[in-house]
Amino acid sequence: MKNGIHPETYRLVAFKDMSNDEVFITRSCATTKETIEVDGVEYPVVKVEISNTSHPYYTGKVKIVDTAGRVDKFYQRYKTRQK
Repeated sequence: MKNGIHPETYRLVAFKDMSNDEVFITRSCATTKETIEVDGVEYPVVKVEISNTSHPYYTGKVKIVDTAGRVDKFYQRYKTRQK
């Protein structure tokens, strides 16, 4: 590894999957203003929409996560091209 190119602000951070409320803790340098208490310890929290506990590839369940109507826009745009 090269010296001087990696951040030195690594700390334990909680990542919260907003689709199923799972929380996992790992080292990160992501900035955040919110905190969460896990097992009596307070950690900075980063909220994510999809993690390995909710992603269809890892769970085996097909689930459409539509955060801004993107799926509907796609179907509207390409509905005339369906066979």
